[in-house]
Amino acid sequence: MAHLLLIDDDPDLIPEQVHQAFPAPSHRVEVAGTGTAGLDRVRTDPPDVILLDLRLPDQSGLEVYHEIREIDARIPVIFATMAKTADTAIEAMKQGAFDYLFKPLDLGQMRRVVGEALEVGRRMRAPAVVTETPPDPDVDGAILGSCPAMRDVYKAIGRVTGQDVTVLIAGETGTGKELIARAIYQHSSRAKAPFMALNCAAIPEHLLESELFGHEKGSFTGADRRRIGKFEQCNGGTILLDEIGDMPLALQAKILRVLQEQSFERVGGNETVRTDVRLIAATHRDLKALAADGKFRPDLYYRLSVFTIHLPPLRDRAEDLPMLVQHYLRRFGRELGREIEEIAPEAMERLRSYSWPGNIRELQSVVKQALLQAHGSVLLPSFLPEFAPNSAESAPLASADLELETFILQRLQPDSRDLYAQAHGQLDRFLLARVLEYTGGSQHQAARLLGIARQTLRLKLRDLGLRVTQSVEADDENEP
Repeated sequence: MAHLLLIDDDPDLIPEQVHQAFPAPSHRVEVAGTGTAGLDRVRTDPPDVILLDLRLPDQSGLEVYHEIREIDARIPVIFATMAKTADTAIEAMKQGAFDYLFKPLDLGQMRRVVGEALEVGRRMRAPAVVTETPPDPDVDGAILGSCPAMRDVYKAIGRVTGQDVTVLIAGETGTGKELIARAIYQHSSRAKAPFMALNCAAIPEHLLESELFGHEKGSFTGADRRRIGKFEQCNGGTILLDEIGDMPLALQAKILRVLQEQSFERVGGNETVRTDVRLIAATHRDLKALAADGKFRPDLYYRLSVFTIHLPPLRDRAEDLPMLVQHYLRRFGRELGREIEEIAPEAMERLRSYSWPGNIRELQSVVKQALLQAHGSVLLPSFLPEFAPNSAESAPLASADLELETFILQRLQPDSRDLYAQAHGQLDRFLLARVLEYTGGSQHQAARLLGIARQTLRLKLRDLGLRVTQSVEADDENEP
């Protein structure tokens, strides 16, 4: 249950809108009519997100915000403001507020912003457990393993958490790089300050610079107000730049300056903005090879790789696999109402023979699928999804290429028709499924990554018979 606190002296309209946007039982909304009452609630029962009016009867919203930061700087605060007080709200964002909304509140925009704030807050608060033994099944963020390679990872985390240095986390997709970053953050001296994660591959190139550094009003088409970027917003905290190997070369120079001088300019601005941010970078690419090929700045690579943690792929952790499978069976079994007490040897052999190109993320998906098929208390091979054993060198994309080639060759017949459309449909089926898996089911992020309109994406999903969960679809429909 998400816990929201509204600090606003409007007795009717605003609280009614917030309750409408975030209904029970999935949300718990509390309302405080004064700054003092709101601060008392924050001290006694800290909420997940705070909606704060800038004008309160007993003190200004900015004063209340400063006291909230003293209590717990990790709580995302969203300001509600009239248009004429936008400058004050922007000033609050420069001091670390999450975002601001204009009154009268737009319910769709409020759902989107609060949803993003809840996710940011979850990443800061959800413990990233690093352990050699299975944790409680309810633990979501667990880095589990006892093989020598994972023990080296645990030692590396211990060595670097107390040092305020840049860290590069290298590993294949799905190995748990963000969890490692969160573990470093949560055990560092900045653990009470904000933590923000940004996927450089999921944001279009022309928007990434603004997302990181902000922009001035009028700096480009659509820039109708000043925007405060993540490096300014997260001052004093930690930023994870995931998939930094996909960052454009031009933007890499600005990242290098932040690392060297802790300063930058907003897009379209001349003001030098000072910041104090610890940077953690993650990538599945070989940055050293990219730098040698001129696709990544060597000077930035040297600054990022001061301390590097290499996460092993799952195929190199054979001795950890039984423990991992047991852990996810218990964890997801509770969620799905299924109880598996034993794994048949033949089922474990099938799991061992697979190379796991998607690593831990793929293993979690396979376990969920098996639980949905299971009946009884033993996990049998027949419950597992179909996947052929493959070599460590086999890549999912190569497999997809082979499938597409086979599909085309089978249809190269004199009586075939519409092969162009059929081939594109086959490609869409693979591409859209992988992109939605990558974005966690978010159609909004998937459409942005694909460079198409969300309505186009929805039509393609409907035509292909691909479905995402209803909750994600509802969330996406409320995004502007």
